Amino acid sequence: MKRDKKRTGLPDELKMRHDDHFVELISSRYAGPTIRVIPTIKLVPNPQQARNELGNINELMASIKEKGILEPLLVRPKGDKYEIIAGERRYIAAKNIGLKVVPCIEMDVEDNEALEIALIENLQRKDLDVFEEADGLRVLVDVYGYSHNQISEKIGKARSTITEVINLAKIPDDIREMCNEYNIKSRSVIIEIAKQKNKDDMLKLITSIKERDLKREDTRELSKRIIGKKTKREKHYIYNYMPEEKNYKLRLEFKEDDVSKDKIIRILEEIIKKLRFGD
Repeated sequence: MKRDKKRTGLPDELKMRHDDHFVELISSRYAGPTIRVIPTIKLVPNPQQARNELGNINELMASIKEKGILEPLLVRPKGDKYEIIAGERRYIAAKNIGLKVVPCIEMDVEDNEALEIALIENLQRKDLDVFEEADGLRVLVDVYGYSHNQISEKIGKARSTITEVINLAKIPDDIREMCNEYNIKSRSVIIEIAKQKNKDDMLKLITSIKERDLKREDTRELSKRIIGKKTKREKHYIYNYMPEEKNYKLRLEFKEDDVSKDKIIRILEEIIKKLRFGD
């Protein structure tokens, strides 16, 4: 006889995952959180959800369908419903695959405490983009008065990293949009953009990164020169190119600080001529 598929959202094993930082956070600040199974129709999303987008949840849906929800949602009573403090992606994924109930940890907290916990929970996840992370950390500092050391201890990252990421929150929205448009996602590169003294310098750096396909070390060197700091190398203009197939890469390094597009084209034409006709 074929066994019915498990649809409760609970994992087959009795043990559900409770990350150490959550156990510590909940037990140290709130008395008696209750672990219970709650119908999805009784759950409502947090209107102050810290994430900008929920992203692609297909993999999460597949995981829940196969293994159940391994980490309970954090919720709090709200009238005859339960408001989700943390775990909205798990909630949406569970609803999408037809689960009727999900495991939850019920907590009795005020509005500001709920938002604080939601922020910390989001910041402990790995799929935030750098700007979501920066804005979340900035809220913890500005609204809740956390020091950089306290945040470091809460989310398990070095204090120096926390300081660098918080600094990204000052990048204007249009510069952020340019980063997304140019597919600039490396945290170390975006940190160099944030170091610039003003928006014009940010634009200068980000434009150079795009047009010249600068790598991390080249970006760092150019960033220092724009700021006015001394660099390890002489002033060299770097131009990189790699096709979509990535079957080769081209790097041109000039012994000068600024090179026009016309000059790059002229140099490339000289190379082609030499390859075609010899010396």
